[in-house]
Amino acid sequence: MEKPDQIALPQQPVPRKKLPPTVIVLGLVSFFNDFASDIVVPLIPILLATVLAAGPIALGLIEGVADAVASLLKLWAGRHSDIMRERRKGLAVAGYTLSNITRPMLGLAGSWLVILVLRSIDRAGKGLRSAPRDALVADATPPGMHGYAFGYHRAMDNGGAVAGSLVAAAVLAWSGLSLTEVILWSAVPGVIAVLLLGVGVKEDKEEKQDKEDAAGHRPVPPELPPLRWSLLSLPMRRYLLVLMLFTFARASETFILLLGHQLGVGTVELLLLWAALSLCKAATSIWGGQLADSLGRGTLMLIGWSTFSLSFLMLGQVAGSSGLWAVSIFYGLCAGMSEGAERAIISDYALPRERGTAFGWYHLMVGLAAIPAGLLFGSLWQFQSAATAFFFAGGLAAIAAVLLRMWALPVRKLNPN
Repeated sequence: MEKPDQIALPQQPVPRKKLPPTVIVLGLVSFFNDFASDIVVPLIPILLATVLAAGPIALGLIEGVADAVASLLKLWAGRHSDIMRERRKGLAVAGYTLSNITRPMLGLAGSWLVILVLRSIDRAGKGLRSAPRDALVADATPPGMHGYAFGYHRAMDNGGAVAGSLVAAAVLAWSGLSLTEVILWSAVPGVIAVLLLGVGVKEDKEEKQDKEDAAGHRPVPPELPPLRWSLLSLPMRRYLLVLMLFTFARASETFILLLGHQLGVGTVELLLLWAALSLCKAATSIWGGQLADSLGRGTLMLIGWSTFSLSFLMLGQVAGSSGLWAVSIFYGLCAGMSEGAERAIISDYALPRERGTAFGWYHLMVGLAAIPAGLLFGSLWQFQSAATAFFFAGGLAAIAAVLLRMWALPVRKLNPN
C-alpha cells in the first residue's frame, strides 16, 4: 500500500522514437542561445581575475545574484504562461531577446559591478523564458517521453556550449581578437536563436482553445488555484526543498575554470576544458533522459547527485592540469545523465494547465539558494582555500542525495500486468 504523503507516478507507455517538431526546434533554439552564451560565460572568471582584479567572492556574488534574479522572474513567467496560454511563446521570445541584447555588452564592462548588473539583466531574460519554454516542451510531448524530451533539450543546450567555447578558443588562439571583440561577436548566434523561436515554434491551438458547445458558446476554462506554496503536493514540496539544499552544493561551474586559472592553466586550454565538460554532458543527456523514462526519474537523480558529490570531493584534491581534466570529464558525463530527470519529475507532478507555474516554483526554489550558495562557496575559497570550498560542496551534495532517497524520492507504480 502506498504512503499517503507520496504520489505514485503512473506507468507510462514506451516512448516513441521521434520527438515532436516543436521540441526539435526548441532544442535548436537552445543550441544557438548557448552557443552565444558560452562564447561569453567561460571568459567571465578570466576577465574578473585578470583585467578587473576581482576574486572568488565577486564571482560568487555575480553568479548568485544573476541566478536569483532569473529565478524570481521564472515563477511569475511560468504562472503568467498558464493564465495566458497563448503567451508561452511570447514570453520565451522576450526572454531570449533580452539576453541576446545584453550579453555582448559584457565585453565593454569596466568593473565587476558593471558585470554584475549586465549579467543580472542577461539572466532576467533567462527568467522570462525558462518556465514557459519548459512548459512548451511538456505541452508538446507525450507523458511517456518527458525524460527523453528534456534530455534532448539539455543535450542541445550543452552542444551549444561546446560550440561556443570552441569557437571562442579558436578565435583567441588564431585571430588576434581581444576578449572584448570575441564577446561582442556572440550576438550573431544569439540573433539566430531568437529568429528560430519566432518563426519555427507553433503553439498547439487545439490544446489552448476549448471547443464550442451546441449553442456556439465556448466554455470558460477553470481558474487556476491560488499561487500558494501550501497548495503544492507534499511530495513536490519535499522534492523542491531537497533540491534547494542541493543548490547550496551546486556551485557555478565557472569555479572549475577559476580553479584551473589558479593552477596556472592558460585561457585557451580553459576554454577547451569548458567545451569538453559541455560535450560530456551533451553525450549522456539524451541517454540519461531515456533511462529516466524506463528506470525511473528518482534513480537517475540519485546517480547524478551522488557522482556530483564524488566529483567535487575529487576537485578539492586536484593539483594539476591533468587531474582537472580527468575529474571535469567524469563530472560532465555523470551530470548529463540526470539533467533531464530533474525537470521531468516536475512535469510528472504538475497538471497540464499548471505546468508553467510548477516549473516557475522549481526555478524559484533553486534561485532562492543561489545568492547565499555563491557567496558561501566564494567566501570559503577566499578565506580558507579552494579545497575547503569543494569539500564542503561535495559533502552537502551527499547529504542532499541521502535526503532525496529517504524523504523525497518519487514512487513509481509498477504495471501489474
